[in-house]
Amino acid sequence: MRARSTGGTIGTVGVVTLVLAALLGSAYALGRSMLPDHSRQPTGTSAQVNGVHYAEQPADPAAPATDPDGAGTDPDVPQQAGGGDGPFGSHASTGSGEVALTFDDGPDPTYTPQVLDVLREYGVKATFCVVGENAQDHPDLVRAIVADGHTLCNHSWHHDVLLGKRSPALIRADLIRTNEAIHAAVPDARVSYFRQPGGAWTYPVVSVAEGLGMTPLHWTVDPNDWQLPGAAKITATVTGDTGPGAIVLMHDAGGDRQGTVDALRRILPDLTSRFRLAALPVGGAS
Repeated sequence: MRARSTGGTIGTVGVVTLVLAALLGSAYALGRSMLPDHSRQPTGTSAQVNGVHYAEQPADPAAPATDPDGAGTDPDVPQQAGGGDGPFGSHASTGSGEVALTFDDGPDPTYTPQVLDVLREYGVKATFCVVGENAQDHPDLVRAIVADGHTLCNHSWHHDVLLGKRSPALIRADLIRTNEAIHAAVPDARVSYFRQPGGAWTYPVVSVAEGLGMTPLHWTVDPNDWQLPGAAKITATVTGDTGPGAIVLMHDAGGDRQGTVDALRRILPDLTSRFRLAALPVGGAS
């Protein structure tokens, strides 16, 4: 009897030991799963070592977004707006045989004066899509742009690529604030265009821009100069892809734009020999 009792006790202890081991193993696995996986590398602009420039800039996290489709909550904002040939009814061509050069993200005290000098050398007028906070910081450069006969485009207050996802009220406030900064520098300046940062158009942002009297301005040719491909690559893309009616996108701010300036010296002799280059009209795109 005593032997059987001892065996039963040993068997019971063995079972309990196995159960405890299994429980401890499960707890360990669960704890490991809750630890961050350091083997995964972050992706996107947040992973970049050298910071974020305008062309890559994420949206302001403090600004509330609308629904994922960018439809907003305002029933008066149509879900179809714009009559242009670009995304969401924006305008992606001049509507004529003329070619328009556009420069985004400025003004910048280092590169905007250089761009103005090259344009002046070749007698070319262009359109500058200015960021509101930069216009506020450099009103002298806004005045220099207008004094040289170039036209202006609103490029949002701080290059919010998700502006089109904001509520219509916030979109409107952003665009008005930017126009006010431009007008503080040049009170009688006409701001006939709006360009959505990153080309991230939505129907609400197109509608609000048009409601404020601005034509939504997209582009035809994009050399991706903000990625710093070098002057040769920028030149090859612009001269190779530009045709009658093209709107060419380049940048005079938002990072190192020396490659763009150097490319412009090669681009202008080619384009002026083949097309009539003109600033987009102050009355808006056709």
